[in-house]
Amino acid sequence: MDPSLTLREILPFGTGHMPEIVDLWVETWSKTLPAIDFEARRGWFVDHLVAARDDGQAIRVAFTQTGDAAGFLMIDPATGYLDQIAVGSRWWGKGIAEALLEEARRLCPDRIELDVNQDNPRAVAFYRRNGFVEIGEGVNPRSGLATLKLEWRASMPAALKA
Repeated sequence: MDPSLTLREILPFGTGHMPEIVDLWVETWSKTLPAIDFEARRGWFVDHLVAARDDGQAIRVAFTQTGDAAGFLMIDPATGYLDQIAVGSRWWGKGIAEALLEEARRLCPDRIELDVNQDNPRAVAFYRRNGFVEIGEGVNPRSGLATLKLEWRASMPAALKA
């Protein structure tokens, strides 16, 4: 197995990870929603990441066997709100997103809530496969795109998680 595609560990975010995480965020979202100029949103994301860290959100980075940052997550342990899981396109389908979601569940074992763009069928399917159910709809305030509000609860009956 290619070590550059294999998860080694998930670590807490450090300031030194900032360039890799920001580049990964721009690349991933540019590929996911190409109609939006995520390069132009780079500064916003840096500010968002710093504010999340300063507000006590848990930010974790997934590293491969070769030390590449393959993905990250941002979750608020106080509320269970998952701001995002982002995985570089090179690592799509390699288990990185699942490992990050497992880490999110470790950090918030009772309940996780998130908003996902309806125009991101890959993410919607991922969350539904992993036991999230729709609890509402909304609109992303930055893009104006329709969103789904999804929730996972540890106590949710298995039939609802499927």
